[in-house]
Amino acid sequence: VAALWPDRVVALVSGNAYNIQDITHAMEPAPAAEEASYWYQFYFHSQRGRSGLIEDRRAIACQLWQMWSPNWKFDDATFDRSASALDNPDFVEVVIHSYRHRFGLVPGDPRLADIETRLAAQPPITVTAITIDGDADGVNTGTAQHAKMFTGPHQHRVFAQAGHNLPQERPADWAQAVLDARAMATG
Repeated sequence: VAALWPDRVVALVSGNAYNIQDITHAMEPAPAAEEASYWYQFYFHSQRGRSGLIEDRRAIACQLWQMWSPNWKFDDATFDRSASALDNPDFVEVVIHSYRHRFGLVPGDPRLADIETRLAAQPPITVTAITIDGDADGVNTGTAQHAKMFTGPHQHRVFAQAGHNLPQERPADWAQAVLDARAMATG
């Protein structure tokens, strides 16, 4: 919404910075270590991955949480609160389609073609924004290079010892970022 309809947004707080998929360049290889951290994406490209997600989505999700946020010692109750979303009857199909679409392996929804075309242009974020990375993110090794995509007032923060699930790992710091972004935008 912030990229295409900035008039609808007061400010943006974004974990892992610029999150608009660059499908046009998705088939360009990343450094080997980065590719290795994306194993689950490639797994979901296959029927084996789809079957694995159908059969044991909770174990896959828990494995990803542990890999993405290696310093976060979440308990079963914390995982279970989020894991209830895995029981949605559309969960598997949405996940599989998302990971296949972002690599151009399946078409998008034709009703959204205009929006997809506009997003493919990688539009800048013009609204006030605070972007946040965790310095212990097991899947995304840092996004400082995304700064050029934020052309409005922008601040980048790094949460020490945090991984990929920033709002759950550091809820007070995340909430403060939301309050700070609003204050930056409204004076």
